[in-house]
Amino acid sequence: MRIEKAILVFWKDWREIRRNWQIILPIVIVPLMISVVLPILLTVISGLAVTEGDSFSEFLPLIENLPNNIQMQFAGFTDQQVMIYVMAVYFFAPFFLIIPLMTSSVIASDSFAGEKERRTIEALLATPISDGELFFGKMLVSFIPSMLITVVSFMVYTIVFDVVAISLFNGMLLLPNLDWILMIFGLAPTIALASIGLTIIISAKVKGFREAQQISVILLIPILSLVFGQVTGAIIFGPIIILTLIGLFVVLDFVVFRIGLMLFKREEILTKLA
Repeated sequence: MRIEKAILVFWKDWREIRRNWQIILPIVIVPLMISVVLPILLTVISGLAVTEGDSFSEFLPLIENLPNNIQMQFAGFTDQQVMIYVMAVYFFAPFFLIIPLMTSSVIASDSFAGEKERRTIEALLATPISDGELFFGKMLVSFIPSMLITVVSFMVYTIVFDVVAISLFNGMLLLPNLDWILMIFGLAPTIALASIGLTIIISAKVKGFREAQQISVILLIPILSLVFGQVTGAIIFGPIIILTLIGLFVVLDFVVFRIGLMLFKREEILTKLA
């Protein structure tokens, strides 16, 4: 595979995508809103919850589900500090796995389905590059922007949270920590690659962008189960679990890429267009 050819596909698609505000606005605004609004709301709501004792008591079962080593970190914390720490450091973490999935699925859904709607697919498929280079180039145009947005969102979230919470924790900065670094720079990319590969396969098979996007939403279900597991305390994203998930998704990424190459057939796509 010639990487330079895949990069040419990336730049060709990126020039088209960056002019499409229907794609750019949602994948930029929503993650940044989450990064800014969540930590501010958390600080306000936690203060109200602690003031109203009943609200905080409803939060206690979630804390009790956490492992003992995590609960030991709360020694000397006030109720408000415990609530903010648990929500910001643990319960909100999986939401930053949804960001790369959401952004990449929007772009990946447009990869071939959008080309069909714009009637540029014939010229693309006639390009003198291999199927692997074309498929990999389509993956890059979804992967690079989605990870940039994820990393920027994480940085904004970290800064905003540390700023609004620094006085409550007597100058102690809670983020970033090892779990978040492994999740953002290890787990998020591997999850995104698997989702992108599957979405591009779907995009190549369906007729239009909307259809591809609707089907690709199903891919969010496994990640939403991780979110639910973390919130309920059934699974906690510690270093061992995160590294295990990274290993599993690396294998899945390889499998998806190989299956994608097997299923991607230019002649079949052109026949359906005829």
